[in-house]
Amino acid sequence: MRLFALSDIHVDFEVNAKWINSLSAADYLDDILILAGDVAYTPRLLDWCLCTLAARFKKVLFVPGNHDLWVIGESPQKTSVQKFQDVSAIVESSGASMQSFSERGISIVPLLGWYDYSFGEPSEELKATWTDYTACRWPLGFGVKQIAAHFAAHNAKHIVANGDKVITFSHFLPRIDVMPRFVPKDVQMIYPVLGTTLLEDQLRRLNASIHVYGHSHLNRKVAIDGVLYINNAFGYPHETRIASKRLLCIHEVSTGARSSREGAS
Repeated sequence: MRLFALSDIHVDFEVNAKWINSLSAADYLDDILILAGDVAYTPRLLDWCLCTLAARFKKVLFVPGNHDLWVIGESPQKTSVQKFQDVSAIVESSGASMQSFSERGISIVPLLGWYDYSFGEPSEELKATWTDYTACRWPLGFGVKQIAAHFAAHNAKHIVANGDKVITFSHFLPRIDVMPRFVPKDVQMIYPVLGTTLLEDQLRRLNASIHVYGHSHLNRKVAIDGVLYINNAFGYPHETRIASKRLLCIHEVSTGARSSREGAS
């Protein structure tokens, strides 16, 4: 059984959708796919992508990203909390899952999230250009801290101790130092909307050894304080330099054994 990681597939772009459709229907039937958000903001494409992947993998484990909760083109009264409920129903009907999964001594735990400015306050320029501010709608009184806390509360039921090796995953970043030092200053402007330290607290409480995340569109593998953080974003079509555009095997378990290989490509 192999565990693969992927995020930010954005099948709104035809070339990305074609890549999903080209995946083997036979090679991954005993394997798990961790899909760390940002599939599509339209329900039709989200359903198509999850159904397609669920037919190719033994299990597809998913958390929504910010794009998945956009309410562009939907009822003016619809909030992104309601969109989350719609997304949850699509995930369930597709054969994918947003629940914890355990097998062969491995527990894989999804962590919902949002950003809460843990990584800095947004500039006026960011507030004017970041699409979430207009593409998402939240209930009255929901600022970013309330949004992040709302999703973090969903994760509480997963914070239980067991004897398994734990792998967690989220769309949003759990800590800002997973971003490399070479990131240009103008790109660092988006750091406030990349994630929340609430996720870091939760994955540490779960004693995770690997954490998969997305959102930054910057492929990355870095060990920090005993946890291996992995981002394998597919990204937008033009992002060929920072995204490898392939499945990444992050863990492998031999049949009938708990021995494994981690971080393999």
